[in-house]
Amino acid sequence: MTLVASAPEGAAQDRVEIAIATGLAFGYPLPGGRRRDVLRGVDVSIAAGELVALIGTNGSGKTTLLRLFAGTLPPGAGELVLFGRDAGTWSRMELARRVAVLPQSLELPTGFRVGELVTMGRLPHSRSLFGATREDKEAVERAMRDADARDLATRYAEELSGGERQRALVAMALAQEPQLLLLDEPTLHLDLAHQINLLETITRLRRERGIAVVAVLHDLTLAAAAPRVAVLDSGQVVADGPPDDVLTEELVRRVFRVAVESLVDSTGRRRLVPSIQPLDPGLPAAG
Repeated sequence: MTLVASAPEGAAQDRVEIAIATGLAFGYPLPGGRRRDVLRGVDVSIAAGELVALIGTNGSGKTTLLRLFAGTLPPGAGELVLFGRDAGTWSRMELARRVAVLPQSLELPTGFRVGELVTMGRLPHSRSLFGATREDKEAVERAMRDADARDLATRYAEELSGGERQRALVAMALAQEPQLLLLDEPTLHLDLAHQINLLETITRLRRERGIAVVAVLHDLTLAAAAPRVAVLDSGQVVADGPPDDVLTEELVRRVFRVAVESLVDSTGRRRLVPSIQPLDPGLPAAG
């Protein structure tokens, strides 16, 4: 099963950059006038219709980089250009029409059905004071279908399991019909079937709508299915390119402090498998 389609031939010539970071830096303020530097001179660009898997250890700056792309944090230094303009020149509403974010955690308001919450995702596009337009309703229906959430439409937010809540959040993001979709650990709480379904949905959306996607992932196997992987380490992009070039045994060992082995699966793709030693080699084998 192909989870993520490769870029079409000739895509390099047709590449349209929608997000360009040059020397991007950011730090969070601390007591006493100090700062905790998180990003240090990040150079990375995202093109229309591109899927980038963003990986790195906890604290490496992945979520902060997504927030800068979303316009919710201002760059501390360097330059960030979004859709051809300096990031600071966009209003929050203008960016909300172009960028959708699925954060790691977001509390859904109680007392609302999922269909109502997904409709709220259309607010940046609202042109009517009298409820949802036909265009809004069609966008919501597409979002519910694409997120595999139609069965949740009449369910209340407080009734949802972790996986169901994640699908509702995906539908809310898709209802914005963004040009850039930022996903922070989108497979969190999803079982294997829904993980695969979500990745196949992303593939189809890229093909049908030309949406660019940046997805923070912790599963190296899922990241390896993307056509491009960017690795953050200590606030800097230390590798960026096709997964076979980026996800080497040496890089994983250096960045994640984990020993891995390269295996080739039945499709001929190279996979990285952690080298896990028995917890207690003295115990007799089962059976």
